[in-house]
Amino acid sequence: MDNLLSMEYLNTTEIYNLIQRASAFKNGDTKPGSFEDKFVANLFFENSTRTKSSFLVAEQKLGLKLIDFETSTSSVQKGESLYDTCKTLEQIGADVLVIRHSQTTYYDELKNLNIPIINAGDGSGQHPTQSLLDLMTIYEEYKTFEGLNVLICGDIKNSRVAKSNYQSLTALGAHVMFSSPDEWKDETLEAPYVEIDEVIDRIDIVMLLRVQHERHEDGDVSNFEVKQYHERFGLTQSRYDLLKDRAVIMHPAPVNRGVEIEDALVEAPKSRIFKQMENGMYIRMAVIDHILQSEGVTAK
Repeated sequence: MDNLLSMEYLNTTEIYNLIQRASAFKNGDTKPGSFEDKFVANLFFENSTRTKSSFLVAEQKLGLKLIDFETSTSSVQKGESLYDTCKTLEQIGADVLVIRHSQTTYYDELKNLNIPIINAGDGSGQHPTQSLLDLMTIYEEYKTFEGLNVLICGDIKNSRVAKSNYQSLTALGAHVMFSSPDEWKDETLEAPYVEIDEVIDRIDIVMLLRVQHERHEDGDVSNFEVKQYHERFGLTQSRYDLLKDRAVIMHPAPVNRGVEIEDALVEAPKSRIFKQMENGMYIRMAVIDHILQSEGVTAK
């Protein structure tokens, strides 16, 4: 693995290896080496709290030097292309790039780069490190994926998390179902669409997705009925009470409390939402460590 662009490019062995590496970092079984003479640049063309911050902490724990980059003060504001920005950073010494961009499959334009790329989210395409941290969180609970029933609810069409998790969980043997308003269905994914109340009592993982108004074509949120959406597609207290004892709740965040999930349930006993955030830092450590070592870089 010399880049991490999409979950479809990872095989199940690679997924398990990354989860195990991240778990070893988390549990203290493996002390991270130091890449103290290597440089990383984080190019976030979309806002981010969890992904950007956890990459920063992961990079610092691995001893990487950070190249300061902010889109608001860079030559992007003068019309510089993504490729030219990345090529510039490569030429001045970056050893790896972490990129989030609003353009789906932006990385197709970067094939002539000679340094690794880690996709931190591309438009409505993929979010591989989010999927990996979700998988790590699920594996901590069940020690397997085979036969698990996973319900992903919400804005499927515009969600890179839904696409990444559908591909990875299906490959690992889980049964994935979707629940979504008709206008937010993604017919390119083969998972069945269900009504939440018909399946909630046999679900092992219920994953709620944020409504991504910024990716809707008209950008109009005025006609969005929060109460109606919450009652049909959200996790309410009554639905929570029907979950199996070992079932867990997940959400990639940021959470719209009272929309996709009832406020009181964000930190309920079955919720693993903040555990996902913790695991994100460790899985990103594992990804960076693996990629640099695949490039022949040995940590000190």
